[in-house]
Amino acid sequence: MSQQPAEYPTRRPTDESYLDADRFDPPTSLLNLPWVDCHNHAHTLSWEDRERYSLSGCAAMVMVASGYHWTPYKPVAAEDVQFLWDDVINRKRAIERDHLFDANLALGVHTGVRIEDPDTLLDRMAEYSRLDDVVAIGETGITPAQHAESWALDEQRAVVGSQMELAADEDLPVILHTPNVGTDSGPEYRSGIGLPGYESNTSLVQEPVLTGENPALESVKIDVEVAADAGLPEDRIVASHADTNNVEYLLEETDCHVSFTVGYPWLTGIDATDVANTIEEYGPDRVMMDTDCANILKTDVFSVKRSILELYRQGIDEDTIRQVVLENPRDVFGLD
Repeated sequence: MSQQPAEYPTRRPTDESYLDADRFDPPTSLLNLPWVDCHNHAHTLSWEDRERYSLSGCAAMVMVASGYHWTPYKPVAAEDVQFLWDDVINRKRAIERDHLFDANLALGVHTGVRIEDPDTLLDRMAEYSRLDDVVAIGETGITPAQHAESWALDEQRAVVGSQMELAADEDLPVILHTPNVGTDSGPEYRSGIGLPGYESNTSLVQEPVLTGENPALESVKIDVEVAADAGLPEDRIVASHADTNNVEYLLEETDCHVSFTVGYPWLTGIDATDVANTIEEYGPDRVMMDTDCANILKTDVFSVKRSILELYRQGIDEDTIRQVVLENPRDVFGLD
């Protein structure tokens, strides 16, 4: 039974005088909901950015040390990538001490830039992968085009396959880098300026090694084939950077998990609405979110927290949101 509207001692009637007495009762528990960022490069961020993770309720994260963007030499040598692994291992405990969240590691060989001696690096990965700090292999996956120097498709398949075999042997999930189709909604920029918000010389991107009608999706399908050959179960794959180009294939034709990167919609075109639509269509059981924040991108540390609130506004219930941002990544990555 509705109560009578409250009477307010205002000089003249306000909106309150006309509103129904039944008030919206928001779940304030969402404000304190812990969440897991299952893909970022937070070790490359500023101290203040990492503090923002703590302030927004991030309980745990997977810091990916395989990014090729920080290596100053192209093509990349094995010791360059190993340096990135060593750097994040060296800093992990200090990051946890200062910011209180649980900082976990993912180590891998990214194919966005050709690596000169990948076999040497792959041989070293096995010992690294057995560290308690390491909860995933990656990010890795077939990349249609490389930065500075092309990397042949068969060579990429071999490198990705070796990492998937290692993940299967060590019972670790793989963070799969899936290429985005991006968004064309932005403005046109002056020649030579590049893409504001992305500190990379995009003019150095080489001719693609995949030239089909939809190379971004084709690369993901190849990754799934490589995983099968490597003996890696599909449910041990977390397809990061999921988008409208690949989510139907991943959730209808595979057992992979998908993670929507919501940290830079200006580049990917992905935001909380895409996550909500996916949950509505396919359910929440294999859906996650990540920020992919890194110091070479205009990224938003608060993006997952903002998406938590936006998912609720768009009709996703609190238990489902908790599953997507906390329980799913916790279970897949084996976090405490």
